[in-house]
Amino acid sequence: MLFNSVDFAVFLPIVFLLYWTVASRHVWLQNLFVAVVSYVFYGWWDVRFLSLIAISTLVDYGVGLGLGATNAPGRRKVLLWTSLVTNLGILGFFKYCNFFADSLVSSFSFLGVELSIHSLNIVLPVGISFYTLQTLSYTIDVYRGKLEPTRDLLAFAAFVSFFPQLVAGPIERAGHLLPQFLTSRQFDCAKAFDGLRQILWGLFKKVVIADNCAICAGEAFSGYEEYNSLSLLLGAFCFSLQIYCDFSGYSDIAIGTARLFGMSLKRNFAFPYFSRDIAEFWRRWHISLSTWFRDYVYFPMGGSKCSTARMIRNTFIVFIVSGLWHGANWTFVVWGFLNALYFLPLQILGINRRFVETEGSSPALLPTFREVFQIGTTFGLTVLAWVFFRAESLTHAFAFLGRIFAFDMVSKSIYVPSGLFAIIAGFLITEWVQRGRQHPLELPAKPLPLPARWATYYAVLLLILIFGGEQQDFIYFQF
Repeated sequence: MLFNSVDFAVFLPIVFLLYWTVASRHVWLQNLFVAVVSYVFYGWWDVRFLSLIAISTLVDYGVGLGLGATNAPGRRKVLLWTSLVTNLGILGFFKYCNFFADSLVSSFSFLGVELSIHSLNIVLPVGISFYTLQTLSYTIDVYRGKLEPTRDLLAFAAFVSFFPQLVAGPIERAGHLLPQFLTSRQFDCAKAFDGLRQILWGLFKKVVIADNCAICAGEAFSGYEEYNSLSLLLGAFCFSLQIYCDFSGYSDIAIGTARLFGMSLKRNFAFPYFSRDIAEFWRRWHISLSTWFRDYVYFPMGGSKCSTARMIRNTFIVFIVSGLWHGANWTFVVWGFLNALYFLPLQILGINRRFVETEGSSPALLPTFREVFQIGTTFGLTVLAWVFFRAESLTHAFAFLGRIFAFDMVSKSIYVPSGLFAIIAGFLITEWVQRGRQHPLELPAKPLPLPARWATYYAVLLLILIFGGEQQDFIYFQF
């Protein structure tokens, strides 16, 4: 069920009303209702894959109870590995089976040996990469002693399957979200209205910016041989906006929807394209995933508190694993490798934590010349890396970049409506001015008069209705 669909527009109000009328009397009833509607929400795509969520839920719930019942190191390791093998095994089979089989065939073919291995017709379950990491955070934290195991199976099932963020995050930690299912939620009108504002902004980013930019990006990447260098650069720029507005738009809708049900989800994006270096970018982009790999992969390997050689190794491993998490394609591996190359000079020089703040109470209205240069350079490097993320193969990516750097101004140009440029400019200005807030429609301490606020909401809604592109899946559904 897509957030930008008529189905969801009908589903959400019905669920909201039933939740606060019928199910609000007891916490167990709230959790039962959330679990049921979450399974309905997910089963809308393919009911068969509900079994995978159920398996992850039951296995990790049982592992948590087992960890809480023993202090024997050997038994605890067996329980932890049970969770890791089960969850990563399911993820690996559905997401990487064909990738490794095809890579093996290609490797032997390069050596002159032909292998007869046929790819399986495996359908990737929507959101499996997200809820797998979410439920793993629970067992790992219980194993580490950072979290007490829960005996409430219903609350745990609701935590794993919570529908607003089930399919594409944010990837919640059990320490943050699970306790919210253990206490009764009370309706908060202010939070609900703020949630609606964030949903509205998320829909604007997805439907108006992302879906329209997708047309230009798709045309550039599919017909790169026909277009001039400037058009291809514009296509790469449009994809950069598309993936940001598509994914952060989903996160905004998810966070806003959770607020309607009295739940708080962690922030997932903090205006990343205003970052002044790559390290800051990764503190602002897909925050829930970046911090997950930091805490559960990078730190256990030693992080940066080791020799320089090991630190470099750890950095490359984390970025390459992050690339593979996004998809079973060598383009994602190169994308991760490239970001590691961007990040390493900052880390080696010890300046990777120059810009650690992700929000401010009163940011300056205009950037300095130095900030303009830093932001522009960081964005340019990011756009270059996104080419590998978007390309269908490494050959496609290098050919696309080769056409850009050929400086061909003779071939034909991509047509982009002038109105889209105006909307993009207005969008970027709005995000810059409001970058000190959780989202641009968040009310300030001294909000505008009520008529001005409602005029703003109607203006955004009007832009959605007029300029909304053709309905498209969210990009991160494929991951």
